Amino acid sequence: MSYLGVGVSPGKYAAGSKNDSKAIDRKVRLTELILRTAVCGLALVAALLVATDTQVKEIFTIRKKAKFTDMKSLVMLVVVNGVAAAYSLVQTFRCVVGMVRGSVLFNKPLAWLIFSADQVMAYMIVAAIGAAAQSAAFAKLGEPQVEWMKVCDMYGKFCTQVGEGIASSVIACASMIIVSAISAFSLFRLYAGNKAW
Repeated sequence: MSYLGVGVSPGKYAAGSKNDSKAIDRKVRLTELILRTAVCGLALVAALLVATDTQVKEIFTIRKKAKFTDMKSLVMLVVVNGVAAAYSLVQTFRCVVGMVRGSVLFNKPLAWLIFSADQVMAYMIVAAIGAAAQSAAFAKLGEPQVEWMKVCDMYGKFCTQVGEGIASSVIACASMIIVSAISAFSLFRLYAGNKAW
């Protein structure tokens, strides 16, 4: 018996057996289901927080309404999070069906499609967050060299809610990146042949 337990199976089956593989498979499927559900919920929350955000400010009898459509980066954030939520909902359904049937992936082309789509979603969310975060930084800090004012000084509630939407999107993005790693694991495991994984 090894001191650290490396290479020693706590059960009656040897490490790397089919039962270990099935246990790992169940854990991977459950983790994927939880993460895809989280991505769906968080992306939906992010899209709703930003899309429903408005604030009216009255300056010398002139009413100016701040809304997410005033900044194209926020429009992009809403659209990308909506697409990510819808995609994650479809993939969550696929995960549930796979868990009920007892199979994760049916074939290599489907695994490649899921892997590629997960990568595209992760990169789209990263790009949308980057653009929205840069716009939010300009709104919060201004840019004195080009005389851009600090918009968040006037529209504090609006900026706070946009910040919450971006934060929710960042957590959804982190979850999507982990899901992408799981889909890569599932894809490349199909090429392992009859090995333990």
